[in-house]
Amino acid sequence: MAGTVSSLGIGSSILTQSVLDQLRKADEAGRITPIDLKIADMKDRDVASGKIDGWMSALSSAVGALSSKTLYTERSATVAGSAVSVTADANTDIQSFSLKVNILATKEINESGTFANKTDPIATAAGTMNLNIGGTDFTINYDATTTLDDLKKEINKVAGTKVNATVIQLATGDFRLFLNAAESGDAQNMTLSDTSGNMTTAARDALTTGMTTIAQGINAEFEFNGQVVNRSSNTISDLVSGLTITLKEAGQTSTVDIAQNRDNIMNKVDDFVAKYNTAYGEIAKMTKSSNDKTTMGIFSSDSTIKGMQRNLEDMLTTLGGSQSLFGYGFDVDKSGVLSVDKTVLGAKMDTNSSNVEAVFAGGTFTNADNTTQVLTGFFTDYKAGMDTYTKTSGYLDMFSTNIGDQLSVLEEQKTKATERLNSKYELMAKQFAAYDAIINKFNQQGTFLTQMINSANGTSNG
Repeated sequence: MAGTVSSLGIGSSILTQSVLDQLRKADEAGRITPIDLKIADMKDRDVASGKIDGWMSALSSAVGALSSKTLYTERSATVAGSAVSVTADANTDIQSFSLKVNILATKEINESGTFANKTDPIATAAGTMNLNIGGTDFTINYDATTTLDDLKKEINKVAGTKVNATVIQLATGDFRLFLNAAESGDAQNMTLSDTSGNMTTAARDALTTGMTTIAQGINAEFEFNGQVVNRSSNTISDLVSGLTITLKEAGQTSTVDIAQNRDNIMNKVDDFVAKYNTAYGEIAKMTKSSNDKTTMGIFSSDSTIKGMQRNLEDMLTTLGGSQSLFGYGFDVDKSGVLSVDKTVLGAKMDTNSSNVEAVFAGGTFTNADNTTQVLTGFFTDYKAGMDTYTKTSGYLDMFSTNIGDQLSVLEEQKTKATERLNSKYELMAKQFAAYDAIINKFNQQGTFLTQMINSANGTSNG
């Protein structure tokens, strides 16, 4: 401890360090401990404020998801049957149709004649070949050192976007070049010719007149709602705007339903309900009034936090204008717990999904008499209300800043109070030491006088 004098009280045994420590402890109890308690309370408030900010931010995100227009434009594709698979882009028209697959599109495959070895040269001098794929010409270079394997690599290098060349060993001394069209359909016919005439006779024969088609490229044929359609590919994106259809199995029929992605909407609704109940319930505990300090909320007397909790519930009943959220399956019990009946909400979506979108996120709402009204959207309005608390420089931001400022003030008060006590007890230690020296001096003088008196008495008695 500052101001400690190790020899204090050695002379008198009265003004000891123990006495000084007890005096300081009493002083600290009156001056430092109250500040420490306030600091501890303020730190607890800071932690609690951070939790509230987290709950409110999570709720704001959940509300924001339901206020987003893109949520309601998402589409799901439900396919019954094994004929096709379907994916749907946002805003695709809601519809149902049938698809029957008659023929799947295939790719053309050509096979060369036999080569004794894939590493033997195929030409006697430099020259070129012409590879024609579906009417597109590709020039393939060779020279006297080019092997069948080199030719494969050159074809893939030059025409790899249209064909895949491979060399396969079918048996000992039987190597063949296979050309696989990259695209399906009947417009991918392939021919290979020696334009320079510098290939060996055996190689030219194997690659030109000896090249045979072992798999014919054909178009897909399917029926869309009974109408026969042909395409060169099994993946079709130009039939229905926004849909990608993949033909999977010939001879099979599928029914396809394109609908609003309701599962995603319902998941977002569930998330909102959960985040609301967490925020509202936990803040209610923190603002609870009670005579019992163990159950009293840390913000029981704070108007900002209590007002925020009330506002969370008030917005449920006041926002939405003529189209209340409670008409769409939502309800709040007497304890403030929010719930949603998704059967009711689902029925509303079945009746008019556009109206649900308008109520939730804003848009044109069609009344029963076919008149319309433009709504800003419940969750759009709720998000604006949440922003007043959660945005930068919002109420919670300022609330947290204020707690930090108060903590700084208290820490400064504690520092100054501690410094004053240090100064006080440093001075008292010096004063005690001085008084102790005086007392010790008096004690020594008293002892000396006693000894003199005792000595004089002894002489007289003698």
